[in-house]
Amino acid sequence: MSTAETEPRPAAQPQDPQLEVLTARDVPLGGPRAMTVRRTLPHRSRRMIGAWCFVDHYGPDDVARTGGMDVAPHPHTGLQTVSWLFTGEIEHRDSLGVHAFVRPGELNLMTSGHGICHSEVSTPATTVLHGVQLWVALPDEHRHTARDFHHHTPRPVPLDGGEARVFLGTLAGDTSPVPTFTPLLGAELTLHPHATVTLALDPAFEHGVLVDHGDLRLAGTALHPADLGYLAPGPTTLTLTNTGDTEARLILLGGTPFEEEIVMWWNFIGRSNDDITQARSDWMHANRFGEVKGYPGDRLPAPELPGIPLKPRGRAR
Repeated sequence: MSTAETEPRPAAQPQDPQLEVLTARDVPLGGPRAMTVRRTLPHRSRRMIGAWCFVDHYGPDDVARTGGMDVAPHPHTGLQTVSWLFTGEIEHRDSLGVHAFVRPGELNLMTSGHGICHSEVSTPATTVLHGVQLWVALPDEHRHTARDFHHHTPRPVPLDGGEARVFLGTLAGDTSPVPTFTPLLGAELTLHPHATVTLALDPAFEHGVLVDHGDLRLAGTALHPADLGYLAPGPTTLTLTNTGDTEARLILLGGTPFEEEIVMWWNFIGRSNDDITQARSDWMHANRFGEVKGYPGDRLPAPELPGIPLKPRGRAR
């Protein structure tokens, strides 16, 4: 997924000091015919949750009205893309030669390493597009690793009051087989009406709860659709309550704090301004990233770099 970072609004102040509520901002995605996504990471008050560094939440999007998703070939460095859908279907092509489809309840994880490019297009059969696009920053020792791609369909795990699908890491006794470069958690949870669910947590992790639909209560604070609630490391359990009359759905993210400073600009993650400048030059001169075959159109050009050097930043600011 292609994006240029913009500054978000300040975070709302929660009732409980242990919980930080990050509010989303609307961002156009993919050029002139862009669909709009709701972005909660990076945020002015918090740039990362574990190694999770980017959270886009989109839909339900009426494809007949908006045209759906059509993101031309674009590059990535130093990260992994995590695609997860609630409804619809997206066709993925990349320079590793992978041609795959993103479908509801199925994980597609692409590792850029030193450099990859890919395209993302909603399929003709899609009438409503609804899901999340997530990025994971690779640690410095692995950010030049080889390109890779993983597909996984997690089984539904029954909870007392709901259900979980664990696509990365371990939760509720289920472990995803997909490898990660830092300790991570990623799961979709559904909660029955008026249900309360308590889950065991790794206290070394920080966690984020992204609400897709429904009204939830976490740590004494109400969370509404598109809110991302952040919890610092320490708690050994997480208790969520669906306060509504209909099913609620959320994405639970977690990971050990990512202590390295990174530079994140456009679709690149590096450690210095020079890293980003070189990646942009390589993309514009058709080096390093390979070629996406089968996309009926041109590549996305990189935007101009800002007039001042990009500075590395930590996970919070």
